[in-house]
Amino acid sequence: MSEHFRSSRRGRPSREVVYERLDVQIAELCQRLGGLPHPVEAQDIWRGLWYEEAHHSTAIEGNTLVLKQVEALLEQGRAVGNKELAEYMEVKGYADAADWVYNQAIRPEMTHGAEAITLAELRQIHRMAMTPVWDVAPHPQATEREHPGAFREHDIQSFPGGMTPPSWPLVTPAVDTWISQANELEARSEGFAEQLADLHSGFERIHPFLDGNGRAGRLVLNLILVRLGYPPAIIYKRQRSQYLGALRRADAGDCGSLGELLARSILDNLYRFVVPAVAGPARLVPLAALESDEVGAAALRTAANRGRLQAMRGADGEWRSSRNWVDEYLASRYKRG
Repeated sequence: MSEHFRSSRRGRPSREVVYERLDVQIAELCQRLGGLPHPVEAQDIWRGLWYEEAHHSTAIEGNTLVLKQVEALLEQGRAVGNKELAEYMEVKGYADAADWVYNQAIRPEMTHGAEAITLAELRQIHRMAMTPVWDVAPHPQATEREHPGAFREHDIQSFPGGMTPPSWPLVTPAVDTWISQANELEARSEGFAEQLADLHSGFERIHPFLDGNGRAGRLVLNLILVRLGYPPAIIYKRQRSQYLGALRRADAGDCGSLGELLARSILDNLYRFVVPAVAGPARLVPLAALESDEVGAAALRTAANRGRLQAMRGADGEWRSSRNWVDEYLASRYKRG
């Protein structure tokens, strides 16, 4: 195995490996599997992503609803538990905005030419995400002009790491520059993950809205990702400290940690949600896309190495098998037992 494919000391793939796998697997998705599925064709994929993104992105900001409460709210339209109304409205607003993002991003007839993001879309995303909670718990310092979708007219205090967002009269030109940068981002270009991290952290440094910048920033990030042919990134609530730390390092000019976090998230969603749904039972896919409660990816790799699972190892060092082959392996394992 080449030096490039070494693992880190903690047993996880190195950052270089993650970046290369991101390029390889996304290219495979686009070229061999036909791209991201339309919501009508694969509603379960987007529903799973939708639930998780609405839950975890709002939890990063302090929302205390658990995933089952989020699922009940979004699937059945009912509140479960005795939480403050504002918490339910936070999730509902975010989920509405995420649903809009996914539909805008993967339906060509709804896009605006070759642009990954427009100013109007940025405002629309914030408006959809924040209006429900704003209606029941508006920001106490907001003026009449600082409603959801409108840029702030207040200055923001310095962040914990010392970085200070621009003064409010400078927000509009800063956003214009940011949108131009976003529309110059090229899919599968060299250094894509770190460019994406720089773009995401740049939005958070501008902090264009009085409230809801974290939620809007992650929604906009996913709009750009899906329009470029990538699965959306979900930052889990357990990753909050890691995510905020990576943002602080990006503020200081080091986007590597944030780029790695985003790349791993994109790959995770590719393996967990997209590949299994768009690949038929005979399609060769990475073993990570074939794991289940019954058998994990590590056990499948062991079986492949021992010749018990039919699989092929590519030039990239990645084992690939099919759902049919995994089912055959599991059936034979039970017979042996």
